[in-house]
Amino acid sequence: MRIDGIICFARKLLSSTREYGDRKMGCKVVIVSGGAGTIGSAFCDAIAAQGKLVVIADSDYKKAKTLASKISSQTDRQAIAFPLDINDVESVLYLINEVTKTHGRIDAVVNNAYPRNSHYGRKLEDVSYEDFNENVNLHLGGYFLIMQKFCEFFKNQGFGHVVNMSSIYGVIPPRFEVYDNTSMTMPVEYAAIKSALIHLTRYFAQYFKGTGVRVNCISPGGIWAEQPADFLAAYNARCNFKGMLNPKDVASVLVFLLNEESRYITGQNIVVDDGYTL
Repeated sequence: MRIDGIICFARKLLSSTREYGDRKMGCKVVIVSGGAGTIGSAFCDAIAAQGKLVVIADSDYKKAKTLASKISSQTDRQAIAFPLDINDVESVLYLINEVTKTHGRIDAVVNNAYPRNSHYGRKLEDVSYEDFNENVNLHLGGYFLIMQKFCEFFKNQGFGHVVNMSSIYGVIPPRFEVYDNTSMTMPVEYAAIKSALIHLTRYFAQYFKGTGVRVNCISPGGIWAEQPADFLAAYNARCNFKGMLNPKDVASVLVFLLNEESRYITGQNIVVDDGYTL
């Protein structure tokens, strides 16, 4: 189903749940883009466990609804699903407007989606100019759109927090040797996108300083996803203790950033990599 069709369906669904939302006006609301993915799912579960309402915003609305039902089935945890295309202005604005109308506030948005085209992941020599531009536009452009529209909303609201997801390869150049003897590589688009995100985080934090808006960034190390043994051995050898992380290792840092203990932190990039970048 196209995103505009999904939005029409979501509009009907949200209208039927507005009364419930009105009873929860005091609950903090956090939106996670790409919330139905591997890392996003862990984020959403951790946020809900903190007593916040998590909005699972994803282009895969069916998957988001399944996750929302699973989280909400647990005691004192709240989650709703919402369709989102981070590259569509109308979709982003609709998300902001509907969540605000239903729940009265938005406290934070986690920029976590991972859009890319079908050619993404090729080695440098095989990346076409067109594919490079498209992937940078999809990912970095989409993150910019989320940051722009939410920061404007947060400024008018008087408070709000954007957390961007970057990467260790936005901090250091690739260590190509860890990919030896595998078919894997570190995509050149990824390096361009993630390094730019760290600076965009500082740009937006500075631009909106003094308005009640905070903007921060998390740069995780590798996340275990059944990678080849040679890669895992080479990667883990460069770490301090655990090596390849799981999503919960990063979710704990996100929870800290979303809580009051971090209220004086803005414009920062937190690296979570078990020492890989040292």
